[in-house]
This record gives sequence, structure tokens and C-alpha cells, in this order.
Amino acid sequence: MPGLGLSLTAVDSGLLSPLIPGQTKLSWFLLAPDGDSVAGTGVILPYTSSDPVPGSCNLEFDLDIDPNVYLHYNLFETTIRFAPANIGYSRGSNPPACDTEVGENTRWRLRYDIYQYFLPESDLSEQSLITSIQSVANVQTMREHGKRIMTLSSNDKTEVVFSSIPGQGIIYSVIVRDPVLNTSSSYIPVHTYACSFSSTLDGCDTLGKISTRIFFTIAGLAGLFVCFFGHRFFKCELFCMGFGFAAFLFFVLITRTTKLDYDIRLTLTAVIGVVGGVILVMSWWRFGSVMSCVVVVGLMLGFLISSIVFFTPVGDIQVFRSNVVFWVTFSCIVVGVPLFFVRWPREGNITTCGVAGAYAVVLAVNAYIYTSLSYITLNILKRFLNDNFSKAFTDVPFQDIDFMMITVWVVLGVSGIVLQLYRERTRPFFPPSPYLMWLQERERRKTNVLDPSHHTSSLPSRLLARARQLTGRRESAGEHTPLLL
Repeated sequence: MPGLGLSLTAVDSGLLSPLIPGQTKLSWFLLAPDGDSVAGTGVILPYTSSDPVPGSCNLEFDLDIDPNVYLHYNLFETTIRFAPANIGYSRGSNPPACDTEVGENTRWRLRYDIYQYFLPESDLSEQSLITSIQSVANVQTMREHGKRIMTLSSNDKTEVVFSSIPGQGIIYSVIVRDPVLNTSSSYIPVHTYACSFSSTLDGCDTLGKISTRIFFTIAGLAGLFVCFFGHRFFKCELFCMGFGFAAFLFFVLITRTTKLDYDIRLTLTAVIGVVGGVILVMSWWRFGSVMSCVVVVGLMLGFLISSIVFFTPVGDIQVFRSNVVFWVTFSCIVVGVPLFFVRWPREGNITTCGVAGAYAVVLAVNAYIYTSLSYITLNILKRFLNDNFSKAFTDVPFQDIDFMMITVWVVLGVSGIVLQLYRERTRPFFPPSPYLMWLQERERRKTNVLDPSHHTSSLPSRLLARARQLTGRRESAGEHTPLLL
């Protein structure tokens, strides 16, 4: 019968059993809850008296000695927690006290390395998980195959936050090191897909919502058009950029202030995006201010470049854990890009068309095949929506599909920029405003006495005069049939 302090019911669970002098046998029992059939694997790791003891200074969890890593996730972040370790001790002796002394001969000298291992992308199979767990179960294999994210001292809180990646299998592990004896031991690795296998609505197998796929498929097609023809069809480009600008801001606003269903929020976002696109086009059509419109377009490029900067390891630098530092730096990059292109507005506009249009294609592909490049902007969106996301590490896997999508992004972006620069080299920088052209034409007709149209009445006036002549002739002939114009 499972006893309190000596048993645990959990996924990725493990036990640590200290041996007594002369002991040569040890039995563990594995039971499935409710008698269900489950698949699993068991790994036995022996340690010596000089190795640190994972979880030996546990004061929080149920086990007396708890070497487990406890994981919790939501849509935004994944959190792991673990109990502090103690320095090693020999069989039959009492373990060193955990908190009575602070010095080099106590547990406070220990260091904790946090490791992360990504499973193959889009592979949710049990066999893939079991094989991966076996390949990173001990200290040596985790160091060979995993990626060290950070190192904690014994004074730090034993809790680390990561950005959630729904549908992507990840194994987290903690390796505790004794720098004095140069020994180490491993906590029990824990895995997550940041989604549920039992949910029928938002489960791991149904991550790609139909509404999301429709939205980003249309966005991808529009982005492909803008990438190669945006500057030539300036009104279409302004509509697409205004759509993206307004849709992003509105989605952040409606998500933070309401609890509406996702599909409703996405529909309202699309409607507001259309309104934003129309407003940007009409502002150019009415006022003809190219620079104000190009500034909005430049902010889109600045947002994308700033997101790329913080998608790199720069985003995990400790100073950017502060929301103030992060948002000030992020905003400076966003605003600096359009200021840089003020001297070359056409080139800046074409560059935005190529880069942003190609990235829209990448997002469209991500709606069907997972790619880590979507987290370039998704991490920023999460930080907008979640006040605690600043503590999360935003590391994502880079596998074959990601390198392929980077190639597609670069090829499309460079091709679109080069093609538009070549095609537009002999044309005016920007098309004139239709409304301003109409005003100029009307003023020209009023003031240019050499223009024949200045001496000729407008078309409606001539038609009306002709109709009166025809009506007069019919009346003189005794006809009273009305003339339909």
C-alpha cells in the first residue's frame, strides 16, 4: 500500500531511496491509477556518497526526499519548480542539516543547471516521448543532447518560467552540481506539450482552429501580393498595412478587457482590421499625405525588426526581465526604423512590403505546419497580454522545418524587394492622391482660358440644353410626348 512520504502519483514521477550499510536489494512498485493500461519506461540511476542528493532539503512537497520537477503550464507560460538538494553523505550517517549553517561545507555551495530538450516537431507519439526520455535521463546524456538555459545558485528561488509552445514536446531537467567535489546528479526529467490530450475542443490534436487557418490563409495570400506588387498597387498595400496595424492593436485590447470566445474575438478583429485599412486608404485619398501613411507602414517594419531582435538570445538577457527596460528598448527600435527611412521613403516602403509580406506567408504556413518563426511576433503578443510573461524564457526549437521557412522568408523578401525596386526605378516615387488631382484639375479648368473646356459647358449642362431644344421642337410640332433622359 502506498504510504505518505514514500509514494507519489504523477506523470514523470520518480523516487530516491537512500541505502543502509550492507543493503543489496531494493524494491519499487508501479501502479496505474484506476487500473488503466499505461505505457512507460523505468530508469535506475545509482549515486555515491559524494554526489549531491536531489530534493533532500524538501520542505514543500509530499515526499520526504523529493527528486521530482513539478511542472505547470497555461497558454502563455510553463513553470517548473523543485525542492533544494543537499550535499552527499555516506550510508548509515545522518544527512547534513539543510538550513542551520551557511558556508562552503553546507548545501549552499550547490549549483542548479536548468536544461531543456526539444522533441521532434509535430511528433506527438508515445514512442518518440519514451525514446527521448531514455536519451536524456542521466547527467551525461542530458548534457550531450540538451541545452542549458540557465544556472541557479542556492540563494535563488527554485522556480523557472518558460514561454509555452502548444503542440511542441519539451523535456525539462535539473542537474545539481557540487563545485567543491566536482560531482553532480540529476532530478527526474519532466515533459510537456503545453496542451491536453484528453480535450476534444482545444487538445493537442486540434490546435489548428479552422477560423485561425482561414484568417492566416487570407493574410498569407495578401502578403504574397504585397511582397511583389505592393508599391505598384499603393492603395492595396495601404489597406493591408492598415488592416494589420488596427487588427493587432484591437486584438490586444479586446483580449485584455473581455472574456469573449476566441472565434468571436478573431471575427471582431478582422472587422476592425478592415475598418483600419479603409481609414488609412481614405486618409491618403483625401489628404494626399504620403509621409504620414509611410510612417504607419514604417512602424510595421519597425515592429517586425524589434520582434526579431528580442526573438534572439538578446530577449533572455536579465536586464530585459524588467518591463520598463523591455518596452522602452522595443519602442525605440520600432520608432527608429521609420525615422531611418524618412530620407528614402520609397525604398523604406518597398522594404516593408518585401519583409512583412513574406512573413505573412510564413504565418500562413504555420497555420498548417508548426514552425517556430511564428513566435517572433507571438512572444510579443504574449507579453502584451500577460503581465507576468516578462519572467519567462522564450527559447524555441530550431529544426529542419524552421530552417526551410527561414529560407522561404529570405528568398521571398529579397526577390520582392529587388523586383519592385527594379520595376519602379523610372516611375514617380508615389502615386498622386486622386482627390488632390481632381481639385487641381478643377482649378485648372477655372483659370486656364486657353483650355477649350474653359469655354465649353460641362457635359450635364450640354445634355440639358440639348434636351430643351428637342422639347421645344416637339411642342412646336404639336407633340406633347415627354423626353426621357
